[in-house]
Amino acid sequence: MGNSSSSPVAAPGRRRHRRKWRSTIFRRLSFGCIRPSLEAYDEEPWPEVEHEKGFLRATPPVPSLAYYTVAPRPPMYSEDGAVYAEFIREYPEYRLTWIVDSLRRTDFSRLERTGETYVDYMGASVKVHADFLNNAVLGNTHSISNSSKLSVDCANEARSAVLSFFQAPPDYTVIFTANATASLKLVGESYPFAGGSAYVLAADSHNSVNGIREFAMFRGARHAYIPSSSTGGFDLAVAKNLLLRYRPRNRDLAPCLLALTAQSNISNSKTPLGMADYAASLGYHVLLDAAALVPTSPFSLAEHPVDAMAISFYKMFGFPTGVGALIVKKSFLAELRRPWFSGGTVDVVQVPGNIVTLSAEPHEQFEDGTINYLTLPAITDGLRFLSAYLPFLPLRLSCLLRYLTSSLLRLRHDVNGKPVVQILSRRPGRRLRSVGQESDVGSLVSILFLDPTGKIIPNSFIEHAATRRNISLRTGCVCNPGGAAAILGITGNMEQLMPGATLHDMEHKVGRELGVVRISLGLASNFDDILNVIKFCSLVANSQTREVMIAEWLQSRDPRTTSYSLSPCPR
Repeated sequence: MGNSSSSPVAAPGRRRHRRKWRSTIFRRLSFGCIRPSLEAYDEEPWPEVEHEKGFLRATPPVPSLAYYTVAPRPPMYSEDGAVYAEFIREYPEYRLTWIVDSLRRTDFSRLERTGETYVDYMGASVKVHADFLNNAVLGNTHSISNSSKLSVDCANEARSAVLSFFQAPPDYTVIFTANATASLKLVGESYPFAGGSAYVLAADSHNSVNGIREFAMFRGARHAYIPSSSTGGFDLAVAKNLLLRYRPRNRDLAPCLLALTAQSNISNSKTPLGMADYAASLGYHVLLDAAALVPTSPFSLAEHPVDAMAISFYKMFGFPTGVGALIVKKSFLAELRRPWFSGGTVDVVQVPGNIVTLSAEPHEQFEDGTINYLTLPAITDGLRFLSAYLPFLPLRLSCLLRYLTSSLLRLRHDVNGKPVVQILSRRPGRRLRSVGQESDVGSLVSILFLDPTGKIIPNSFIEHAATRRNISLRTGCVCNPGGAAAILGITGNMEQLMPGATLHDMEHKVGRELGVVRISLGLASNFDDILNVIKFCSLVANSQTREVMIAEWLQSRDPRTTSYSLSPCPR
């Protein structure tokens, strides 16, 4: 149960065409667009069902490039317009986020042009790209040429932008890494675990957080999991008791590390950040995995001064991929001990010999080799871009998520009125009413699809059917086996795993595919996306369309590897 997922089904024959669109708000930003050829959609995959033809055959609307100042426009189709009007009556506060609809119609208009419904923002945001490279020559940051000095200036500017975005006090610095995973690994491999040390983490955590336990065990330290509730996250009283049990007795000789997941990527739970303050009061160092939180929620290191925080920029604004950051206290860096050194991290190395003097700048000691300097200008622009819209996202996405979850819960099979989906993730509690308020959960929903008999429909079928209909979502355990086991109710099966067990072994024991269908919202999400997801789920609820989609799915699979079947629905 690691990163299990159905294989994505790519539309055949796609050609790539790049066009540049310049934002009317940020003149320094431009956004690339990949548009599939019309030939990719020549084959009609939809069944001939009269009442569904409006959705099945409708041409995506041509986006307007004009800004509006009153309220978002309704969808193009009259029936959808009535649904949108109903949504606005139920959530009038959504109109306060009209500026994001303007953004969607201009800088993200390619979503309409391609006809793609993108609901995998927890995997990656939609691309934002700075065109600085068209007008500048950048060189290796380890040289002193003019081009190299420009690269250093861009790197320093990006570092300052990151610190400013997260309101970091002066004691913090930024280490550029490949992604959040590399940032977490950097702490794990360098942390001074010893006999008597402890590594504490939540069961509802990403595998990159789980992996740090290997460094702890290698150095003789213990590790302990805070158990997950049935809806993800953890019980605060249980967590505090566990932290008390494993608290450091001597921070100098046997330090202890707590890794907190700010927001789960599968259960939608948010960790109360007061836990970081509590752990610090007990003497723990606190490492925060904020990769899932910061794309849609403001975060201040001045308010929550954790020792280190890991992020990935592609999750925040889509580009650059391959660049993340560890935002870390310099005092914490001074306690870390790297297991090696490399080019870029040192000042003097004795060869032959054993003497090495590390770089004077703390961040340089942890940035191996040459950083990805060509993409760093995009970080500065991307953070400036995101900061303009981030205050609106919690309110906007909360409205969309509430409407989506309530609509999914109302869906019923046409043959017997049984539920179509089961929601496993946490749903919003407190309703947001104004811009600036923060949601108590994230902006995703993890679900299972059920057939009319109540049997779980394989996720691979749902992913195949969604892909055929231009809906980008995610299935599987999404690199969070502990959170997945908790919300799926299979923690007992997880405890019985034996060394060498494979995902296939576990699925065979449980008797079905493991994982969830995850729908996650983000920066460019709008009501049309939600409506398209609901319409797709309605196709699963309709016996005729579902059987056609099952036939398509079975035809695409190797019969020798198809271990799950969907029988025709009872009538």
